[in-house]
Amino acid sequence: MATDTRHLAVHIDRPVSEVYAFAADPGNLSRWAPGLGGSVARVDGQWFVDTPEGRARLTFAPANEYGVLDHEVLTPSGETVYVPLRVIADGDATEVVFSLRRMPGMSDADFDRDTVLVEADLARLKGVLESAAG
Repeated sequence: MATDTRHLAVHIDRPVSEVYAFAADPGNLSRWAPGLGGSVARVDGQWFVDTPEGRARLTFAPANEYGVLDHEVLTPSGETVYVPLRVIADGDATEVVFSLRRMPGMSDADFDRDTVLVEADLARLKGVLESAAG
């Protein structure tokens, strides 16, 4: 089954190693992706985030040298959502690419709303990292 995907990107004027280290730490999610949920906690070696629907479990790709930050979100309803996320060197700066996939049955309006939310999160990530450098 084909899936609609939007590749949303932001350019961050920071070295890829800094961007990767920050974005790879689930403890930083509430600083740049508050739309995912509220508090983030590590319990018995697993990461959880409190969402409006309840507690969701986050599982990130193991640390790697390729900038892969893919993760899975096990929602409170039991659905697993796979989220492709990449951190790519661009000279002395970084490009972060989030692949937003349309969920089955998602309306155009909901897909557009999610696009706006992810773009806001990416802009927040850029702001946090670039302001920390100043």
